[in-house]
Amino acid sequence: MPTLFDPLSLSAVALDVLAAQRGSAQGIEERRRLRLARVLDAALHGSRLYRAHWPQGATAATSLSALPMVSRGQLMGSFSDWVTDPQLELAALRAFTADPQRIAEPWLGRYLVWESSGTSGEPGIFVQDAQAMAVYDALEALRRAPPQALRRWFDPWYLSERSAFIGATSGHFASYVSFRRLCALNPWLAATMRSFPIQQPLAELVRALNDFAPTVLATYPTVASVLADEAEQGRLRIAPREIWLGGETLGAAARAHIAQALGGAVRCSYGASEFLSMAWECAHGQLHLNADWVILEPVDEHFRPVPAGQPSCSVLLTNLANHVQPLVRCDLGDQVMLHAGPCACGSPLPALTVQGRQDDPLVMAGRDGQPVTLLPMAVSTVLEEEAGVFDFHLRQQDAHTLVLRLGLQGADGQAALARCRAALEAFAKMQGVERLRVRGELGQAMPRGRSGKACRIVGCAAPQNLSGAATMPGASEGN
Repeated sequence: MPTLFDPLSLSAVALDVLAAQRGSAQGIEERRRLRLARVLDAALHGSRLYRAHWPQGATAATSLSALPMVSRGQLMGSFSDWVTDPQLELAALRAFTADPQRIAEPWLGRYLVWESSGTSGEPGIFVQDAQAMAVYDALEALRRAPPQALRRWFDPWYLSERSAFIGATSGHFASYVSFRRLCALNPWLAATMRSFPIQQPLAELVRALNDFAPTVLATYPTVASVLADEAEQGRLRIAPREIWLGGETLGAAARAHIAQALGGAVRCSYGASEFLSMAWECAHGQLHLNADWVILEPVDEHFRPVPAGQPSCSVLLTNLANHVQPLVRCDLGDQVMLHAGPCACGSPLPALTVQGRQDDPLVMAGRDGQPVTLLPMAVSTVLEEEAGVFDFHLRQQDAHTLVLRLGLQGADGQAALARCRAALEAFAKMQGVERLRVRGELGQAMPRGRSGKACRIVGCAAPQNLSGAATMPGASEGN
């Protein structure tokens, strides 16, 4: 399958990335200033949305803080006015991303397309040209700090490794599109790179991983935690040397548990559909923002700037690599904290702390009273992909019961609830859950954390009797 790749652009960006990370903070700032001017110029000349939204008289030299913020909903609601290429039509892109057979296929021969998961309540379509992909490729290849530096020196392309990606493989999501593109660019790695769908039953996943025996594992923290449990029980018998995690918050205890049980070195990264490679983890365990290619502005609940050393309520993102679909001061919804001082690793790139997703695994009653763990990323993928619902709150009531809250009401709400119930029941049955009940609460506001994103899946905090009734008090059944 052909895919998007420009070796000349990649070479030029790679040289600059190497020079920047060996330079100074002032060098990073100068690169950022020049690239911001180019992005603002591209938006002013090519995007009707920004021209109408920005103050009259705005130019490429206008201070970023003088420009109004935008939301994903605003951008997607005016997609044709947002993008700078009139050939990018939302309806056609929606149809394209609805076809799983076309994942990582170039759109119009010159764009890579992925969709967001809709965690912030508004799913998006994101388009990258070859220049933007060259930036992402260079940052991924050159900014990540490998846990086994000497080994990577002799094998920089991971030719001797067996790499496993565990994630949502049914949609055009950024991580899976990137994985498929990497396989297309390096067909000789096909035998040593494999993806595993997060939706499959845990026992099947464990068997498949045992058969493949990966030495590099890339997945979400909640998945890695469950796999660590399986390893401790002796069911999972793999020995990964490196474990790459992202997409969710990883606490210190969970990190230690994963590293000890699976035996590999753990590294984290921070990215989003809006910018694939925002931050990487150094050997000192600090995330470093790729500040020469992306600007993050931590803000409080009133969208006022938050100083370094204080956690934000949200963060505004400006992508300095994408001129086709400009993202300027877009509300990302994440809670971040920029560090005030330099990192001990000596990098000129600022360090930050990120508060990401914190959805819970759901431990349900399986057949013969055995516990079955439903992974939150798999559950959300089922609701999004199979039921078409993105804004929801799912709370575990007991070992057999889930309470699903939707903002919809009336006939639309009942129809959405029916789709969700059918999808969840089918998924749970496939996983081995016994007698799942899904209760609905329609017309309810979605509870959201300080980051602005919904904590969409909440597990059961109280002890459960997996073979019978729950010990928790009942909740209102709703519809």
